[in-house]
Amino acid sequence: MIKKLFFGFLLFYFGTSFAQKNTISKVIIKGAKKTKTAYLEKIVSFKKGDYLDSLIVQEDIIFLKRLPAIRNVNYVVKKDQKKNSVTLVLNLEENFTVIPDINLWTTTNQELAYKIGLYDYNFLGANNTFGGFYQKNIFDSYGLNFRAPNLFSKKWGMAFNFQNWKSKEPLFFGNNTANYLYNNISFEVLGLYQINLKHKIDFGVTIFSEKYKYLSGAVSSNVPLELDLDKTLLKLVYNYNNLNYFYQYVSGFKSTLYAQYVTTTNDFQNPFLIAWNDFFYYKRVGQKGNWANRLRLGLASNDDTPFAPFALDNNVNLRGVGILIDRGTGTFVLNTEYRHTVYDKKWLAIQTNVFTDFGSWRNPGGELSDFLKSESVRIFSGFGLRFISKKVYNATFRLDYGFKVFDGNNNAYGGLVFGIGQYF
Repeated sequence: MIKKLFFGFLLFYFGTSFAQKNTISKVIIKGAKKTKTAYLEKIVSFKKGDYLDSLIVQEDIIFLKRLPAIRNVNYVVKKDQKKNSVTLVLNLEENFTVIPDINLWTTTNQELAYKIGLYDYNFLGANNTFGGFYQKNIFDSYGLNFRAPNLFSKKWGMAFNFQNWKSKEPLFFGNNTANYLYNNISFEVLGLYQINLKHKIDFGVTIFSEKYKYLSGAVSSNVPLELDLDKTLLKLVYNYNNLNYFYQYVSGFKSTLYAQYVTTTNDFQNPFLIAWNDFFYYKRVGQKGNWANRLRLGLASNDDTPFAPFALDNNVNLRGVGILIDRGTGTFVLNTEYRHTVYDKKWLAIQTNVFTDFGSWRNPGGELSDFLKSESVRIFSGFGLRFISKKVYNATFRLDYGFKVFDGNNNAYGGLVFGIGQYF
């Protein structure tokens, strides 16, 4: 009797399992206006004739929501009259993806500086990014960028970048500071490979020239007044992404590793290696809260040079600290903030936030113990506002005010920081 019941249970279980396998007879995509339907059909994993697997569909939903062109997506399964056959309907909400890039600020000489650009993050309706910028920051800079992550298939793509960048850069040696005109002209080619939903890598080469020309400040016999360098940079970026998006809210974990090896043919600078990893953790708090965190750990070849690669800058790591106030060959930065939505309508959301940014640096030619020295440590806290367009990709206007909590060098006092997009 027990054997009969056992075999009966097995027959029922396997019979039910096979009976529940539904074949996808049709895939319908709704809401795709600029995005090409043929492109979407190419990148989703499920196809006509496949068995319906809800786990695969859910993974593709997450993948689609990460695309700049798509604000949100859900799906509906409709039972067909034909036995064990279903129609899968994807309902998309698209973002507007042609975004101007406009920034205004004043230089240390109280001159007006600006940057204007235009980028399409869904160029040709296939998740390509194409655009460029022009910047007037005492000197003229410009660049062009093209990125096609699905150029050849869902997994393979390419990126091409050109930049002619000029800026006034402070260089630090000893207790002295000098200002140089820095000019970087670069050409970059990258291969893009998505291993799976969570893992992808970018790899390639950048050929560039760097020129430094003395403008003002201290001089030293060890630091040339002019420098002209030709360099080659080998780049690898590994990205682990387990984030889930719901409009302005983010949850999950992400890690991005950047590794670069720079070769040069000159007697002043040696070839050097630089690597850093950004760890991100986001958590929804209730219905309207979002806790966001970023930890950056980085090291570079520890040459005693004023051209150290890790910069201390309020647009990059510590809000309120100032623009390019120090450099180092190692970095430890922790940014944490709580974002709370105070207004949320169909097209606009407004968030308030409170934050703390902590950072420490290794001096050029220094020791790892530099990270623990009080003169290397800076802590800033503050509050801010976010104005978020829910229909335009990355259209978040950011305003933060950071004030000094602790500054071991006493050369920063806090201030306003503007930007487009979340700080991290």
